[in-house]
Amino acid sequence: MSQLFTGAGVALITPFTKEKHVDYKALETVVENQVKGGMDYLVALGTTAETATLSAEEKANIVELVKDKSQGLPVVAGMGGNDTRTILKHIDKFNFNGISGILVVTPYYNKPSQEGMYHHYLEVAKASPVPVILYNVPSRTGVNLEATTVARLTAATDNIVAIKEASGEHSQMTKILKYTPDNFTLISGDDLLALTVSSIGGKGVISVIANALPAKLSRLMHLALENNYEEARKLHYELIEMFQLMFKEGNPGGVKALMNIQETVENVLRSPLYKISDELYEEIRATYNKLS
Repeated sequence: MSQLFTGAGVALITPFTKEKHVDYKALETVVENQVKGGMDYLVALGTTAETATLSAEEKANIVELVKDKSQGLPVVAGMGGNDTRTILKHIDKFNFNGISGILVVTPYYNKPSQEGMYHHYLEVAKASPVPVILYNVPSRTGVNLEATTVARLTAATDNIVAIKEASGEHSQMTKILKYTPDNFTLISGDDLLALTVSSIGGKGVISVIANALPAKLSRLMHLALENNYEEARKLHYELIEMFQLMFKEGNPGGVKALMNIQETVENVLRSPLYKISDELYEEIRATYNKLS
């Protein structure tokens, strides 16, 4: 089986109006820009989407809109949580038509052991009618899904096909590649590390900055996957300051500010998140204006 979810994926934002309602019209534009920009697949309801602040109705509407506007690009739906039974119930009721996979974050707050996460993911993989992408982001969840646990999961089920790795630990990512099957996909969860992850055998990124710069991000990733690291490095160097600015005051505040500068979305987040400082906004504007 060939590797799934390779290349340039985007963790879609959720645009809001000034009244903090979901701005579906702006979301249409965002998705259309991803298609035009050469992205390979779309991820709805990830961390960048401020999913924790969305109602069940809003989540359903967003997924349907993304599927409708995807123009054939694979769509991945975020479906994480910290209660296994609730996720299983959600899977049972979810409309998987047009969905190519689900992105499942490690359970947060209750801090399960490696054994707990192993059994959690096995149950999810058994219940899911589509492939599962593990999502490891210890800085947000408080737990790290270790390489040995990832290897155990890939040995136990064929329905876990990839991991979005956002631990920032180079040795852990290398061990994941060493101990998992050749058709298992390592995906960078960090724009800044996407090129590095590619160099050790990773096959792509689920990007934040692609919301605003899809053409540049997709080209960077495609060059890397073609082993054209000389040209890929040039793009990486061009974008490195912007990569860092996107997360300086938290995600998705940075990328929403950039997209506001581009006049694509309002610079609005839902509480408890809040827009970035005026100083950082101007720094992002100045950096954006220097991009070729």
